[in-house]
Amino acid sequence: MRIGLLTEGGFPYLGGDAGLWCDRLVRGLAHHEFDVYAFSRTEAQEDAGWAPLPPQVARVRTAPLWAAESDGVVYGRRARRRFLEHYGELAAVLCAPDRAPRDAHTAAPAPARAVARAAGDGFPRPGDGHGGTSSDAAPTTPGGPLAAPEADRFANALYGLASLAREEGGLVSALRSEPAVRALERACRAPGAGQAAREARVPDLLAVAAHLERALRPLSLDWYGTDGLGAVDLCHATSGGPAALPGLLAHHLFGVPLLVTEYGVRLRTHYLTLPEASPAVRSLLAAFHGRLAAETYRCATFVTPGNTHARRWQERCGADRAKLRTVYPGMDAAPFAEAGESPECADPHTLVWTGRIEPAKDLVSLLHAFAEVRRQRPGTRLRIIGAPQGKEGTAYLAHCGALAAHLFPDEADGPHAVGDNPVSFEEIGGPDLPTAADAYAAGAVTVLSSVVEGFPAGLVEAMLCGRATVSTDVGAVVEVIGGTGLVVPPRNPRALAEACVSLLRDPARRLRLGAAARARALELFTVEQNIAAFHGLYLETVARTPLRRARLDGTGDLQPFAVPAEAHVPGHWTTTRATPTWARPTASAGATATEGAR
Repeated sequence: MRIGLLTEGGFPYLGGDAGLWCDRLVRGLAHHEFDVYAFSRTEAQEDAGWAPLPPQVARVRTAPLWAAESDGVVYGRRARRRFLEHYGELAAVLCAPDRAPRDAHTAAPAPARAVARAAGDGFPRPGDGHGGTSSDAAPTTPGGPLAAPEADRFANALYGLASLAREEGGLVSALRSEPAVRALERACRAPGAGQAAREARVPDLLAVAAHLERALRPLSLDWYGTDGLGAVDLCHATSGGPAALPGLLAHHLFGVPLLVTEYGVRLRTHYLTLPEASPAVRSLLAAFHGRLAAETYRCATFVTPGNTHARRWQERCGADRAKLRTVYPGMDAAPFAEAGESPECADPHTLVWTGRIEPAKDLVSLLHAFAEVRRQRPGTRLRIIGAPQGKEGTAYLAHCGALAAHLFPDEADGPHAVGDNPVSFEEIGGPDLPTAADAYAAGAVTVLSSVVEGFPAGLVEAMLCGRATVSTDVGAVVEVIGGTGLVVPPRNPRALAEACVSLLRDPARRLRLGAAARARALELFTVEQNIAAFHGLYLETVARTPLRRARLDGTGDLQPFAVPAEAHVPGHWTTTRATPTWARPTASAGATATEGAR
């Protein structure tokens, strides 16, 4: 099977959110062939290069999301008119108020008035060295430029822009143009627009237009052809948003089936990352991400959330429950086997926190909770093991160090000392903690204090090490723990302290919970479970998809199968043409027979 793997900010780049599990997936399915279509998020990620690729990766095509040069495309009059129609319709849908609640399965957007009649388009003309307002108007009718049901308006506008990009050579210049901002402004000022959209000011419009330009960059790529995504048997988008857009277009243009995996729902990320934006910006961008998610879920054959928490978000955004298959992220259990099989800890009076140091981890509450733990059990230590990320993380680490010095002023020379200080700040990789397994084995109880969390991978690592855990009730924590650890409300230092003290006082209970946690992690959260689940979904997806490309045999007759099953039997059973490389048998007989039937 030939799979188009669509990634954003991860595989095949060395760093990234989804890089590790994608690498494990590709290596675990060596009998399939992968074409990787990857978006990079930063220039530093581009400069860092790729991870070593296994031989089943046939080719890699990349595009940056962090920058895009002007494509230099100059539209003619007809193309300008088409752009304003489609972009204006897209803007009108985003400005429409949700008067009725969304249906859990369709999430159809509420109706809205069409954009008012356009004035001048203002695009540069061929031969002109500048832009300007032209008398060539691009009028729209009261019903909107696309005669389609309200539920399809967003999709029709999106695919209309994609078609225009394929025919004219790109959208970057058009999306950055003044007419695009004016079309967005007209949509916000049109009768029937939502209140938040009507309150949008010029800085808000510019911010939204810039975000839409970045989000729609995949429409301008040259990936959509019979030598690109049109040639794959299945598209697997490893996240929603921009990474799913190429899969949507491959499905729209060529009927390629689409599988979407989300370990973090893009709409949820939008709400968490734009808290300081104006109500107008938040409303318009939430509408865009929500409608893009609904269209993605509608076209996908299967949607695989990484946990029930993400699944609830997907259902709210319109995913059909019949398409949802929960596939947990796969963790490599081998590095934690020794610690898990030897549950004795180095210090039974030590609490361990591991992770990336940032405000969402709420180390402030953890430090206040630890102060209460010290009052009840004076000999307890807290080891905070992790590194900050970026300037915000570095500032937060300094703040936590100052707080620790304030809470424990007379117990050591400073918060970063390891000696007799009850709180230490350390990183994995030093002589005392060479690996993550050593970090978890250093304490009796592992603590998670986050206020925001998706799938808590660090918690699974602690479970694989057989450690008892105390966690805050955020994200998928309860689903992961499943009764094998203690869970307390977030931002509640007293409850966190009481749970830690109860486990520190009861070694037998710690051992029972740790053993149960390890058994649960080995059953649900291993790499092998993850790979087996996706392999089954790949086969089921292709089995549900009609044959898209008619192939002829040597006599010109229709060949119903891409490769006859007999071609995989040793001997000269057939005289068909050479088998494509992606269909040559390299795995078990069951897998190759299934591919041959395709």
